[in-house]
Amino acid sequence: MRGVQSLIVFLALTMAASATGVLFHPGDWYAALQKPSFNPPNWIFPPVWTLLYVMMAVAAWRVWRRDGMSPPLVLWAIQLLLNAAWTWLFFGKHLPASAFADILVLLLAIAITAVAFWRRDRVAGLLLVPYLAWVAFACALNYALWQLNPAA
Repeated sequence: MRGVQSLIVFLALTMAASATGVLFHPGDWYAALQKPSFNPPNWIFPPVWTLLYVMMAVAAWRVWRRDGMSPPLVLWAIQLLLNAAWTWLFFGKHLPASAFADILVLLLAIAITAVAFWRRDRVAGLLLVPYLAWVAFACALNYALWQLNPAA
């Protein structure tokens, strides 16, 4: 199963991880936080994350088509779990410091996954670069929110 059916599976897996955003949405707690000057408007997050999740799925699918189940796909699954955990920690548990620790590990996991994907399929590796950049930005944002709201 390396055709369109497997692409649908990868899309479903990434969308399942994104479902944590529905379960643990920003809500009143996030609205009350003091924000840094570089905090994007709330409307930007859904379209950016949707595009990034689709790109993550396509990247994994490309590696799957080439190698089947392989170590790079295990790395991909790990970073996907870290991604979902961040939403739970930050928005669900209201733990910006713990979420910051998670997102630092996530950033490293994405970088390692992107390199592993690049070695197997350059397009797959490149598809993870915007995700890596966005999560690097999210690290800075998470840190700033934590520092501006130490009691949060």
